[in-house]
Amino acid sequence: GVEELVLLEKLLGLPKGSKYGVQGERKVPVLQTNNGPGLTGIMTIAAYLVKQAKKEQLLGSTAEEKAVVQQWLEYRVTQVDGSSSKEDTRIILKDLNIHLEDKVYLAGNIFTLADILMYYGLHHVMVDLTVQEKEKYLNVSRWFNHIQHYPGVRQHLSNVVFIKNRLYTNAH
Repeated sequence: GVEELVLLEKLLGLPKGSKYGVQGERKVPVLQTNNGPGLTGIMTIAAYLVKQAKKEQLLGSTAEEKAVVQQWLEYRVTQVDGSSSKEDTRIILKDLNIHLEDKVYLAGNIFTLADILMYYGLHHVMVDLTVQEKEKYLNVSRWFNHIQHYPGVRQHLSNVVFIKNRLYTNAH
């Protein structure tokens, strides 16, 4: 959680120096702000950072986009972060694959905070997928590959390689 927030800060072009901590067994991130109580939880802190960077468009423009971004951020915390088994991971990839069938990004046609945090949350999963699994979840693979090449997102994280099989190039 904290590492992702540091990546997000850098991506947003915010100055370094935020004070992060964690609390509880689940190591929930906490951000100590200058005034008042600390902010708790990856989504709360991430939304705060986006506003600090004056990049509110990452939270969605319309009421519907904002709701969809929020929905995927919640999904990230409740499903992705809570997943522990291969079966959980398979369900998540299947859900995402269906959702991304006709979309470029999680919130449709705009790049949002949901894409960034879902990318960070799934990176360790995608790294371990076999070529066959990547092909099985083709829409997730396409989306993930797109996000990892989005300027500033990947940073020091390893590049996940997707093999483009010639058989599939003209499948549409």
